[in-house]
Amino acid sequence: MCTLIVRTGRTLTLMGVRDEFTDRPWEGPGEHWPEYPGVIGGRDLKAGGTWLAVNPAARRAAALLNGRGRAAPETTKISRGDLALRAAYGGGFPDTGLTGYDPFHLVLADLSRVRLFSWDGERHTEAELPGGTSMVVNTGLDPEDERVLAYLPRFAETSGWHELATAEASSDPAALIVRHELADGRVFASLSVMEVEIEPGGVTYDFTDLAADRDG
Repeated sequence: MCTLIVRTGRTLTLMGVRDEFTDRPWEGPGEHWPEYPGVIGGRDLKAGGTWLAVNPAARRAAALLNGRGRAAPETTKISRGDLALRAAYGGGFPDTGLTGYDPFHLVLADLSRVRLFSWDGERHTEAELPGGTSMVVNTGLDPEDERVLAYLPRFAETSGWHELATAEASSDPAALIVRHELADGRVFASLSVMEVEIEPGGVTYDFTDLAADRDG
């Protein structure tokens, strides 16, 4: 996932836009992991993890974004896709060594607080997201990011998030929904949008398969 929008309040709202190579196999949200009963998310079929996990019973969600920094050694590298599952299920930052993971940002959210855990390959940091509307991108909480500058004010001013997040795809670096056709023929694009609303009385989510929409 490359963008996460969060709005705090009595209703906690998270919207995750997942960007990935279109030839990487995946499937939509479900309870795909018996070892994490009750946790819902889309599943990456190559590595088995997820980019946004929801635990309805606990009123909790966790989202994972790739970060920037020093990559893990290829011989000991671990998929980051388990981190959101473990955080949503257990309610805390996974008790694990980090040197096997490539850089990442992990957002863990419930009605009491929203935390951002970041790992750049050398250093682990933790922060709380401020009240109101925030955007997390591959550089973290970065107010100078082109996408944040273009879209954060618009998300803060409207409740019509779905319309903003299903706009026409673009190769513009500031675009929220992207599509890049690479020289080798592969395509890197926004594949899905998942919006989660957490309230004291329950959890709802809406999933949009952008690949299916754009294929007609």
